[in-house]
Amino acid sequence: MNLLLVRQALTAVVFVFMLVGLFGLAFPMFPGLTVIWLAALGYGVMSGFGLFGWIAFALITLLMVAGSLVDNFLMGSKARAGGASWWALAFAWLGGILGSILLPPLGGIPASLLAVFLYETITRRDWRHALRLTKNVAVGCGWAFVIRFGMGVLMILLWLAWAAQKGFTR
Repeated sequence: MNLLLVRQALTAVVFVFMLVGLFGLAFPMFPGLTVIWLAALGYGVMSGFGLFGWIAFALITLLMVAGSLVDNFLMGSKARAGGASWWALAFAWLGGILGSILLPPLGGIPASLLAVFLYETITRRDWRHALRLTKNVAVGCGWAFVIRFGMGVLMILLWLAWAAQKGFTR
């Protein structure tokens, strides 16, 4: 088989995996940024890194780590700013996991929001306050998605620059 054809196929497969990771970010509990990172790692292992590749991969790694942390930070800080307790956030996290397991692929977000609402309603006996906190969690979740998606796009653009620098097929 022609080596050029193999390298073109590798580049195409890496790009497809990166797109799966990027659009997988829409689903809670799907590690889309990690999928993009693993695809870049696989590309580097198979085609070689070189100086530009190592720099691009280091930046891709930083974006993956930052994007993985942004979710918890934004959802939690928005809810905490509105007065949510740490217990409410713990129940939101647990609800998100259970919802993702029991109602994949989108069950995690509604289950997480329901958990915050129920916990705050039961403990404070004020459903209006619980609703405001739940809204804060939802807004934080939405912004976290937007930021993670943007980071995923940046990761893919860095990889494309790396692949272009290598000539895509060399």
